[in-house]
Amino acid sequence: MVSSKTAAASARSIKRVVAASLIGTTVEWYDFFLYGSAAALVFNKLFFPAADPLTGTLIAFITYAIGFVARPLGGVVFGHFGDKVGRKSLLVVSLIMMGGATFAMGLLPTYASIGAAAPVLLTVLRLVQGFALGGEWGGAVLIVSEHGGDRHRGFWASWPQSGAPGGNLLATGVLAVLAAVQSDAAFLAWGWRIPFLLSGVLVAVGLWIRLSVSESPVFLAAQAAARAEAARGTRRKAPVVEVLRRSPRQVLTAIGTRFGENISYYVLTSFLLVYVTTHLGLPKSTALNAVLIGSAVHFAAIPAWGALSDRIGRRPVTLIGSTGMALWAFAFFALVDSGSFAVITAAVTVGLLLHGAMYGPQAAFISEMFDTEVRYSGASLGSQLASIVAGALAPVIAVELLRDHGSPLPVSLYLSAAAVVTTVTVALARETRGRDLALRVTGPGGGAAGSAPANGTAAAARPDPA
Repeated sequence: MVSSKTAAASARSIKRVVAASLIGTTVEWYDFFLYGSAAALVFNKLFFPAADPLTGTLIAFITYAIGFVARPLGGVVFGHFGDKVGRKSLLVVSLIMMGGATFAMGLLPTYASIGAAAPVLLTVLRLVQGFALGGEWGGAVLIVSEHGGDRHRGFWASWPQSGAPGGNLLATGVLAVLAAVQSDAAFLAWGWRIPFLLSGVLVAVGLWIRLSVSESPVFLAAQAAARAEAARGTRRKAPVVEVLRRSPRQVLTAIGTRFGENISYYVLTSFLLVYVTTHLGLPKSTALNAVLIGSAVHFAAIPAWGALSDRIGRRPVTLIGSTGMALWAFAFFALVDSGSFAVITAAVTVGLLLHGAMYGPQAAFISEMFDTEVRYSGASLGSQLASIVAGALAPVIAVELLRDHGSPLPVSLYLSAAAVVTTVTVALARETRGRDLALRVTGPGGGAAGSAPANGTAAAARPDPA
């Protein structure tokens, strides 16, 4: 029987862990999304000048995609050491790498100053960003999932997910303010650097909070079991090798679960900036403010969807989002084409609400697919492989479809098809709600193990701090 004092201490602990993960993911996504917004508004002119505006934007988005290419490598490296050393240490490293790269972008000379070296340096820093973010997501959601109890994991683990709209909210908000108070010439000359340099302040705040949390008890138990095995002469394979051997289906499920969610988010946010400014000829403030309002609603909706997944399951909530997105893809551009700020904002907000239904339960859903000793590697690998085939290419494909056809219909078809992939994947997946993370999902040979404890001992009773 757990005392009320112990339960209260556990509640305080999970809230501190959630706060540390949320501030860290918000900073990291701020940095990552800032590049996407700048690629649509600034980099196409300052680093990749071209006669055709869409061509310059396309080249800028290709470097945007390069950041995604580095994410699986980051996921493998951070996953390996996260499963060996711990979640907390790797989260600190990822935050420093991401923030440092973003701050350096704000200091870069442009193409007009140093020629081809400017886009090369920008691309290198983008690779560092991608590598860092590849390790961030898995660690942030896992440390929360492993601290929280089984009954309310969907709610607690969804908060780091809110770091994505939180970061986008910050990035878009800063750009919107600058667009409102500066002329286009001033913004292009020096104003765009301000949001990148602000990253240094955000990283300092994130590190101060993130260093205060403790390692997850589930991981510490698994680490102790690994040391005991090593003392007996038993050697484990590298976590990424082990997860591919034992849990290939779970890795594929994680990829499919993220596929439609990833593509829809970047179309609804990054590509929208291009579509509104270049195709419709509207002021960039129209798109920025629409995304700003939609992101605020998105931020609040994600934990609500996560909490609902604790009641009815991860799969049903995800399916609400994916099936809804498959249909909304066609209404979205029809509404945006109205040119009305209110209608565009409504279109973005509804789209992000549906995205939240896919994104909110995702942290708990993917965490619950893997065993503790390979969880960081499995979650990061599945998630970041999806980022290459989905998020990395989404703005590039959308811009190319728009340029080739001059109509948003092919983009709607692309978005809807991606949502269908996620719908089919999740419909075929197993429900994971309520799983005890101290118990194995798979046996040593890769088959289901049912209830074998992950640390080789009986799972200790833990309070659910909700």
